[in-house]
Amino acid sequence: MTAKAEVPPKRKVTPLVLEWMKDNLLTPWYNAVITVVLTVVIFVVLRAILRWALYEATWDVVLVNLRLFAVGPYPEEAFWRIWMSLGVVSLLAGLSWGVWGGRNLTPSAIVGVLGAVLLVLPVSSNVKWPMVGILALFILAHLASMGRTGFRRPLVWGWVLSFFVILFLLKGLGGSTLLTSVPTSKWGGLLLTVLLAIVAIVASFPLGVLLALGRRSELPVVKLFSILYIESVRGVPLVTVLWASAIILPLFFPKGVRVDNLIRAMVGMTLFSAAYLAENVRGGLQGVPRGQYEAAYALGLNYYQAMRYIILPQALRAVIPAIVGQFIGLFKDTTLVAIVGLLDLLGIALSVIAQPEFIGLQREVFVFIAAIYWIFTYAMSYSSRRLEARLGVGTR
Repeated sequence: MTAKAEVPPKRKVTPLVLEWMKDNLLTPWYNAVITVVLTVVIFVVLRAILRWALYEATWDVVLVNLRLFAVGPYPEEAFWRIWMSLGVVSLLAGLSWGVWGGRNLTPSAIVGVLGAVLLVLPVSSNVKWPMVGILALFILAHLASMGRTGFRRPLVWGWVLSFFVILFLLKGLGGSTLLTSVPTSKWGGLLLTVLLAIVAIVASFPLGVLLALGRRSELPVVKLFSILYIESVRGVPLVTVLWASAIILPLFFPKGVRVDNLIRAMVGMTLFSAAYLAENVRGGLQGVPRGQYEAAYALGLNYYQAMRYIILPQALRAVIPAIVGQFIGLFKDTTLVAIVGLLDLLGIALSVIAQPEFIGLQREVFVFIAAIYWIFTYAMSYSSRRLEARLGVGTR
């Protein structure tokens, strides 16, 4: 007669929670003191914040100017272009989460909760229903593409092409009746902030990698140029670069030649970010063991093949946190374009609080735009952590 294997009893969840609290919050004695003090502080602070947000704050300033915060003075009759652009981004984002995120349903759940919250908010139906449709498009695209890894390359090209399609939609064509031209002076708010950040981040990445490789080059002219450029740009603040691109640079243009102010700001931010990115990438290159270079050359790879397939993947993998941290800082630095006459999210906020009927409501406005910046930066940070986990950064 065979003896039955003993099944270990299941541990209850509550004792596990109490055990975790004891080990992490109450032991040793100074951890218990810190836990009690921080609990009181957090309770007092959150209570004050919630009391102000729910009973004292006047959020009409945000609801009335929601369109300005979103797109600035963009013409209302051309709003369909904004919705179409957001639909393209939502579709590609949902497909990307499904293809690269595996079978994780968390993104769709979060978007679904946002849609439900949006339905109960006192927002105009002209904004509410298009946004709900865009969120639903994300969920459908995400669910339909989960695990379909064969779509990765077409999606990359889709993102690249979508940028130019969206710019074409937003700008329009001169003389066209369907796509009337909208000057960039009427672009503003979150729309302008996101465009500036995307262009600066995407364009500065390859330029920064080239500068990092140039600084480590054995060609004296290339190395000297890279060093001079990196150290010169890093030696001045971004506001100086923006002033130079907006005011000083046009003095060197031929008579009658005028470059759009938005393009000058994009170029200035790109050149500034590339110098800092080059140093981050150079740090990653220095962290790759010398044996990796020797092994690549022993396999018969030339310099470009070794860099592309062996060295750069390891270097970029090691400095993902530094690169994403710089991109987060660059996204927040877009607020500096307000000083050169561009109405980004901060510029719109400053114009809103100057309206006579909303004087004295600075806290509500700045809390609102701070929440927007936090959402975008946290999304970038969260995506970075997922990428690090997928690539095994910090593990052997």
